[in-house]
Order: sequence, then C-alpha cells, then structure tokens
Amino acid sequence: MTHPSGMRLAHLRRHIHVILDDAAVPDRLGRYVHRSLVLLVTVSVASVVLESVPEFQMLYGHVFLIIEYVAMLVFSVEYGLRLWSAPEHTVYHGLSKWRARLQFALSASAMIDLIAIAPFFLVLFVPADLRVVLILRLVRYFKLARYSPGMRSLMAALEAERKALLASGVILLGLVLVTASAMHLAEHAVQPEKFGSIPAAMWWAIVTLTTVGYGDVVPVTLLGRLIAGFTMVMGLMMLALPVGIIATAFADEIHRREFVVTWGMVSRVPLFSELNAGEIADVMRYLRAQTVPAGALIVRRGELAHSMYFIASGYVEVELPKARIRLTEGQFFGEMAVIRQTRRTASIRALEPTKLLILDALDLAVLIAHKPDLGQRIEQVVRERAEVQMSSDGEAQEGGPQDAGFV
Repeated sequence: MTHPSGMRLAHLRRHIHVILDDAAVPDRLGRYVHRSLVLLVTVSVASVVLESVPEFQMLYGHVFLIIEYVAMLVFSVEYGLRLWSAPEHTVYHGLSKWRARLQFALSASAMIDLIAIAPFFLVLFVPADLRVVLILRLVRYFKLARYSPGMRSLMAALEAERKALLASGVILLGLVLVTASAMHLAEHAVQPEKFGSIPAAMWWAIVTLTTVGYGDVVPVTLLGRLIAGFTMVMGLMMLALPVGIIATAFADEIHRREFVVTWGMVSRVPLFSELNAGEIADVMRYLRAQTVPAGALIVRRGELAHSMYFIASGYVEVELPKARIRLTEGQFFGEMAVIRQTRRTASIRALEPTKLLILDALDLAVLIAHKPDLGQRIEQVVRERAEVQMSSDGEAQEGGPQDAGFV
C-alpha cells in the first residue's frame, strides 16, 4: 500500500511535469512559467551580447552581473525540477525513476539545459571571468526551442532528413576535393603560394562553392578560369540541394502536425465521431483557419448561424444567460445551430488570441450532398440532440463543454 506522503510526492512530481513540460495541457500556471522562462532566456542572452560592448560594460556591468546570477539560479532550479520530474514523461514510461532520469539527462534538450548553467558552476571551481565562457553562456539561447513549436518542427525535419543532408555533405566534400585538385594542377606553376598544394587550393574551392567569393584567391590562367566557372555553377546547385531538402521536410512536418491536430479535433466531435477515415478527411478539406484577438466576439446571441467552429489553440467563453462555459483547444461549438438553421442561443468571446478552424454552413451542405450517408448520420445526431434539449428544458447547455454544440 502506497504511503500518503509518497502519493503526495508523486502528485507533486506529476504537477511539476505538467507545468514544465506538458504544453498540451491548458494549465494557466504552466503558460505563465513558460512565458517567464522565455523572457528570462531572451534577457540573459541579450545581456551577454551587450556586455561585450566596452561602453555598456562600464555603465551597466553591475546590471549584467545581477541578470547573470538570477538566470543561473532560475535555470539551475529549472534543470533540477525537470530532472526530478523526468519519470513522468510518457517516453520513459516503464523505466525505473533513476533510469528515466538518466535517459532524460542524456537527451539533447537536457544537455542544452546543463550547458546553460555550466558557466556559473565552472567559475566557482576555476578562477576566471564569466566572459571566458561566453560561448557556453550563449548556448542557453537554444533553450527557446523547447517553447517554440516551429523550432521543434524544424529540428524534427532535420532529424528526418539527416541521411539526405549527410549525403549532400559528402557530395560537397567530394566537389571540394575534385575542384581543388584540378585548380592545383592548373595554377600551381603560376601561383605556387596560393595553389601550390591541394590543401591550399581547398580554401579557394570552399569559398567558390559556397558562393562567398572573397576574391583573395583567383585563377589567372585560361584553364583555371574554366575550372572556376564550372565550380561556381556546381556551387549554386549544391546550395540549392540542402535548402530544398530542409524546406520540403519542414513543410511536410508542419503539414503533418497540423493534419494530426485537425484530425484529432474533428474525430472527437460527437457529430463526426462515427465517421470513417475517408469521411473525416473529406470534412478536413472544407475547413478554413481564422485567428481572432483576445476579447473578440466570435458568435453573437440571436444572430443567424452560418458556421461551426473548432478551437485549434486558445480559449473561448460561452456566455449563457445563467452560466459561463470555457472551451479550449480541441473543443468545438456552433454545429447544432448551423444544422438546424436557427439563431445562436449564446454569445461566444475569445479570452486570448485564438486560432479557429471554421466549417461554413454552405460547405457542410456540399459535404452532405457528396456524402449522403454522412447526411443521414448528421440528421440522426440532430434528432437525438433535439430530444435531449427538449427533455432537459434547455439545461443541457449548462452541463459542460461538450454541450456547447447547442450554441
């Protein structure tokens, strides 16, 4: 039997995990902590950059030092809490607590966290100015990747295409060797100080293939210029290759992430819960995105219904006559009024900047026309919900977020 103190400790560990790592859970404290950490990372990196300016260092050196100590204290506590709560990560499920913590400590994000606080503890044991470990202090900038979905998607794209990028690097190295060898043969007699060896010629090859073109080393013979022209063209092609690979992989990753999010939201809607994969995909084709600012009125009570809404991110509040209901990411509202072609029964307002996926009534009608089976299912759901609404005398609207479909 688990001791009560152990249960409390496990509950605290799970709560800390939710606050620090589980961005999918709409925890207000978690959002506050994440935003504060992002701000601290930004300020600390900016202070490291600005203190390298002698004038700023002379005037604000004490401010930079305070920022550094605060950042080190907060980042150290953050690292310790992340390490302690590591067993709550789903990826470490089934491992012992210490095994999970070891696996977390060896992960890329944990290594960045460790390097971010290493300078502070390094100077405690090695007498040196903090500026000596400037590069290590700037590594904390990469902590922002944890809080940015876009950066996480980019890292995932690089990971997915690592073999293709490695192959591009191998090809580039081969071109450097070939063009440097050719230029050495063509130019070593007339420019022995610049092309006297293949390693010396490799500097010219790298500069030319990357299209930097410093101009400090240039061929003077006809053959050398022909080789240089070929190298320039190949450089343009080689730059386009990894850029194209990364851009395509990044676009695919973004599309895949949005597809999964949208699929999950649509499949959870009771109206579409019994649809098969093909029918859900058809629904997704008609969705359009819209971002509304905080405080904006999305739906007004009494107006004619023209769309149903899915919440991709953010919060909205359903303003009922006797109650207020908050809806968050993955929830929906407005489909019943659209299907029944009635007026809205409540107003809905965005509590913060909110991204919505909208399905217009006309698109829903077209979808039903193309999918008669879907239309029959929708009609069945409408009848069932109408019966529920009538039997409960309208109280279903106050039962919770799932009842927001009556809006």
